[in-house]
Formats: sequence, structure tokens, C-alpha cells
Amino acid sequence: VQLQASGGGLVQAGGSLRLSCTTSTTTGTIDANGWYRQGPGKQRELVASITKGGIINYGDSVKGRFTISRGRNESTVYLQMDSLKPEDTAVYYCTADQVSYSDYKLYRSWGKGTLVTVSS
Repeated sequence: VQLQASGGGLVQAGGSLRLSCTTSTTTGTIDANGWYRQGPGKQRELVASITKGGIINYGDSVKGRFTISRGRNESTVYLQMDSLKPEDTAVYYCTADQVSYSDYKLYRSWGKGTLVTVSS
């Protein structure tokens, strides 16, 4: 699985950013995608996830401010981040959970992170 994330950057508190993650694979089917983040001195945490069937889950700290969605081609997942706060500053990682053609097991792949910095 290859994951290509983009859209990070510097934004002022209260502003918005949209992250994109494009998934490509030839070794299985994608069951779900997600976004995780790791802030300075913090543990990695779930931001949002979306299954192939459209079931969405958000981390408590972003509910009501962030929106995860799929593009028309379904291989791209977006994270719309509104009302950003300084505590949202983190490296954001996209993930893909794939069911392998070879053994039908579920494997998670991680993309390279993209840095989001929210200034106060």
C-alpha cells in the first residue's frame, strides 16, 4: 500500500486546513482509512477514521470541528479541519487498513506524516 498525504502547513488559530491522502494498492482491498496525529510530547492519537461502508469515527478532541470524507474515486480521503486550535499542532499521519489478497488478514499501513502548525 502506498499512501501520499498532503495539505499540512501553518495556520492561525481559528483557521482551516484540508489534508488529503491518496491510497494505492495492488495487493488487497482497502477496508478503512484514518488520520492519526502526534503532537509535541504527546502520544499518537486517533483523529478520524472512515470505513469502506462509510462508518465514521472521530477522536473526542476534534468532534464538531473536523470532518473526514472520501473523494469521488474513493482512493482519496480528506480531513477538513476547521476552528483549529494551537493544541491541534501535530504531525498528522494517514492510514489504510487493507485486507490482503494472499492471506485475507487485515494490515494497517502508515503514510509519512504531514506537519500542521497552529499559531495562537
